[in-house]
Amino acid sequence: MKLLEGFQKRIPFLQTSTMMEQINKGFSNDNKYVVKMADGKKYLLRTAAINEYDRKKSEFDLLADLQNYCIRSPDPIEVGRIEELGLSYYLLTYIEGEDARDVLPLFSTQEQYEIGLAAGKDLAKIHTVRAPASIEPWHSRIIKKHQKYVEAYQTCGVKIQGDDKVVQFIDKNEQSLTKRPNRFQHDDFHVGNIIVENRNYAGIIDFNRYDWGDPYHDFQKVGLFSREVSIPFSIGQINGYFNEEIPENFWTLYSIYLGMSIFSAIVWTIKVSPETLNEMIERCYQILEDHKNFEIIKPIWFK
Repeated sequence: MKLLEGFQKRIPFLQTSTMMEQINKGFSNDNKYVVKMADGKKYLLRTAAINEYDRKKSEFDLLADLQNYCIRSPDPIEVGRIEELGLSYYLLTYIEGEDARDVLPLFSTQEQYEIGLAAGKDLAKIHTVRAPASIEPWHSRIIKKHQKYVEAYQTCGVKIQGDDKVVQFIDKNEQSLTKRPNRFQHDDFHVGNIIVENRNYAGIIDFNRYDWGDPYHDFQKVGLFSREVSIPFSIGQINGYFNEEIPENFWTLYSIYLGMSIFSAIVWTIKVSPETLNEMIERCYQILEDHKNFEIIKPIWFK
């Protein structure tokens, strides 16, 4: 209650709030709370260090811009600083429902597929937002980032059998990354950030890792996370995004980014969530199996 009272005094919008509950899911350094108001409505309060304000303000403004594209995402309400607490914050509307990761396996194959279709259509709308002109070309940025992760992977103490074949595949197809568009990227689009209500897609949340670059890069989380929970959803997301007309170059780019994710995922997990390292290693081997050590670009699960 003391925490709630502290926010009520400093955030005018929350003066009529009656309950606040912390959300402990996810790996962000932010603190997240569900706040219930006197009228029964719920909102999401997200707080971060005060030096994160500029980033939070940018994220808030992007969420406001997304409302013009009819995307099912949280509506931005207020953004600000609390100097005496050393915090920056923003308030969003709260999307009611359940985590798709938890409920998709309980649904029929068709229901999972339909939720994926809807999610894919929303992702396509997200990707219509163009990057600011100041953003550097995608090719140079992604290659530098990949090389950095490969170097860190080589000294991390974990070895994925077949990693040399992944590197060879990426090097062989690197030219495919040139002249790719710079668009808004959610950068964490997977079942863990998708909300389902009444067995239907309710919306996408957690934009705090947003970036700019090739829109197809947002599909790497399909192969890394969503595929293990629901293949029908994963197929639906891809079909929904492309309206079932998948471009010829998609699978090559998808496979490049998925191959890159093997190295970044291992390095990230060791640094942020070492207790889940074995799970991540299993995912990496599943990727290699799905792509026959990257001898094929379309995964075997896509039917």
